[in-house]
Amino acid sequence: MNSPADLRRALVIGAGLSGSAVAFSLAQRGWSVTVLDQAEGLGAGASGLPAGLAAPHVSPDDNVLSRITRAGVQATLQRAQTLLQSGTDWDLTGVLEHNVGAKRRLSQGLHEPDSSALATPAQIAAAGLHPATPALWHAHAGWIRPRQLVAAQLQTPGIRVLWGQHVHSLERLGAEWTVRDAQGQPLGQAPWVVVASAFDSLALLQPLPGFAVPLNPLRGQISFGHMTDLSADERRLLPPFPVNGHGSFISGVPTPAGTPGWFIGSTFERECEQAPVRPEDHEANRLRLATLLPDLGEAMNAQFDPARVQGWAGVRCTLPNRLPAVGPIDRERLPGLCLSAGMGARGISLAVLCGELTAAWMSQEPLPLPPALVKHLAAQRYATI
Repeated sequence: MNSPADLRRALVIGAGLSGSAVAFSLAQRGWSVTVLDQAEGLGAGASGLPAGLAAPHVSPDDNVLSRITRAGVQATLQRAQTLLQSGTDWDLTGVLEHNVGAKRRLSQGLHEPDSSALATPAQIAAAGLHPATPALWHAHAGWIRPRQLVAAQLQTPGIRVLWGQHVHSLERLGAEWTVRDAQGQPLGQAPWVVVASAFDSLALLQPLPGFAVPLNPLRGQISFGHMTDLSADERRLLPPFPVNGHGSFISGVPTPAGTPGWFIGSTFERECEQAPVRPEDHEANRLRLATLLPDLGEAMNAQFDPARVQGWAGVRCTLPNRLPAVGPIDRERLPGLCLSAGMGARGISLAVLCGELTAAWMSQEPLPLPPALVKHLAAQRYATI
């Protein structure tokens, strides 16, 4: 008979934001975790995004997405505070949301600490926007460099990472799962497997009985440049905090080369499984900046010259209702198999929460969200009858 320690072994497929968050949460609970990834090192997939925001979604009725992203942002920022270097890897700056088209409205009944509010005239002015611009202020929000969070989570004791592992199939033999490569050779075995490999999860899981999670690819590209290339006039127009609402603009954050930079994006291209950096998407991001921060956008037109602008693109994974699929996939037909995928462009805000939720399910602990919200995230909601 297996001891409890024998059963607390897991394979996690995918070493990005989702996989590293699951691995961290399991290791913190005493699990022995092996993470398998097809890349040769960190940041090869969508988690290689140079910089992004952890900021909540708001709605007048404080809907499910708003409540879940608020909980997710809180979990992400707590994790960042624990593991990362403030000012270099992340920062709790607050985020101004330019409410483009006045589409966002705050819930009148929400009075939680650090909840979002209407931006003040001083905050709107600091962003360089017209005084009449509709805007929100998210105090409990900020920027994060995802690759740094991934690296920190994977360095947790109890986690072993194996790079260059191309998982091709899953098979349950007795009480354990075996993962194999394309030649049928075993890459690992454990009672539990968590698939957290973004859109690649679909090809791996589709052959299994009853799997019906409708994962879709979502390509995104950001444009960025170096702060040292900005003129004095351009620098004077930079907001002192990130601004989102039509994409997002961040400045003063290290680029992949380590020097401070500015970032705008991202584009959204559905049903695209490849991620080349495209000149036309730099143009789309230039127009995005012009809408988000008109004066700055006009001043920075020259920064989008092909000889200057740099780019990064990745393929995210999304679901039709914009909420991830998390936890056990089908307890009856696929016992011990879990999923953590489908976060779309909200991986920074949701991956840590989804990792905690998955680990709590696997450890038979109380879940970190109310049941009314959990049911909207449960991967088993897609299980076929």
